Amino acid sequence: MTAPNILIVMVDQLNGTLFPDGPADFLHAPNLKKLAARSTRFKNAYTASPLCAPGRASFMSGQLPSRTGVYDNAAEFRSDIPTYAHHLRRAGYYTCLSGKMHFVGPDQMHGFEDRLTTDIYPADFGWTPDYRKPGERIDWWYHNMGSVTGAGIAEISNQMEYDDEVAYHAKAKLYDLARGKDDRPWALTVSFTHPHDPYVARRKYWDLYEDCEHLLPEVPAMDYADHDNHSKRIFDANDWRSFDISEEDIKRSRRAYFANISYLDDKIGEILEVLETTRQEAIILFVSDHGDMLGERGLWFKMSFYEGSSRVPLMISAPNLPAGLIETPVSTLDVTPTLGALAGVDMAEIEPWTDGQNLLPLAMGTERTEPVAVEYAAEASYAPLVSLRYGKWKYNRCALDPDQLFDLEADPQELNNLAGDPAHAGPLQTLRAKSEARWDLDRFDAEVRASQARRWVVYEALRQGGYYPWDYQPLQKASERYMRNHMDLNDVEDGNRFPRGE
Repeated sequence: MTAPNILIVMVDQLNGTLFPDGPADFLHAPNLKKLAARSTRFKNAYTASPLCAPGRASFMSGQLPSRTGVYDNAAEFRSDIPTYAHHLRRAGYYTCLSGKMHFVGPDQMHGFEDRLTTDIYPADFGWTPDYRKPGERIDWWYHNMGSVTGAGIAEISNQMEYDDEVAYHAKAKLYDLARGKDDRPWALTVSFTHPHDPYVARRKYWDLYEDCEHLLPEVPAMDYADHDNHSKRIFDANDWRSFDISEEDIKRSRRAYFANISYLDDKIGEILEVLETTRQEAIILFVSDHGDMLGERGLWFKMSFYEGSSRVPLMISAPNLPAGLIETPVSTLDVTPTLGALAGVDMAEIEPWTDGQNLLPLAMGTERTEPVAVEYAAEASYAPLVSLRYGKWKYNRCALDPDQLFDLEADPQELNNLAGDPAHAGPLQTLRAKSEARWDLDRFDAEVRASQARRWVVYEALRQGGYYPWDYQPLQKASERYMRNHMDLNDVEDGNRFPRGE
């Protein structure tokens, strides 16, 4: 049996609550809705960490940040950690990446045989937080609320330029694969940076949401004093006191965000059209690295365990998987073992390297009872935070803060912390025991602090004198493209045509 081709489509900062069963009805996303209709859809999928680099390293490896050491957006993703690209390549796949994966460190491939674009973010240690200086804002790279007050229309931006390029190279690669010059199965990862802020969008997509009824959050902004401790730290990290956020700012930001979902839908539709017109069949997995709070309770961006930040869309379209909705909580950690199972890789070679689980049994009706784990140890935290989603419960723990316990069925907006309610002492005790069995928070904190301290020394040293960046430099072999004099023109014209002429 021939191993199936696999297309992994990743987007950035897409709020999973907008995908209760595929894209919400109000979203103009016909291509994603069409894909959802033929996919197994996971309603309650969670990132392993609500921040780009740690979430992506965990997605690729199936390991939590406490195992990978990728705690934040400037922590090295070590070369000796197997990823799904390694597992698939080892099994005979051609593996390729177009777009963002926020690899930090000198290894900018992590199992991919080819990489078609550079990354949109830096690959060095410059974005390292510092637990030794709680409350310090590093102005030149920390988020601030300017993304909200500056929301609106733009026909080009740094991120649009990037995602236009990502889609272009992905489509070109699919055309190239259709030509049949490589008989290996392929696994192509296409990773966009939208709808990540800043909240600016092209007018053609902006205009789709002129009469949208969802431009204000369900839970309005709260007074600073009414927030939990970690949310206060996020506000402080985002420099909220320097900005006056109006209702119009909120509407414009959410409108641009929804518009950029439609922008992505067009890009994904173009890629799927190439698959269809070149008659290539592929398993398709769609996922985000983390979510965006989008103004709920006054919070924006990510870095939080609240649903808008930590819940992500996850859909898999595969020939032998039934289309339908799965409500059992799952994780992006599950992607690597699931891809291995879909590709027919021996799972005994994957399971020792992952904290995740193969999703195929769950999709086929097998019960899953293990809790979903989430971690956060980056900017806006002063010590690691950990979370478990277990059935209807979410339990959050940090050495600096009171415990949080939410019943997500009765309280989907997470407004009622039940940790201090004697009526819920049983679930609290059960989840605290599960959390303590999984995490030694003192050890976790010490490991994060040691990593940060090392990186501050290395980064400051490497910025002195000559500097060689780790940023990926895409290879362009112009002498092997189009027609050159070491080639036969007849072969070039015939071999690069699809379908072939008679």
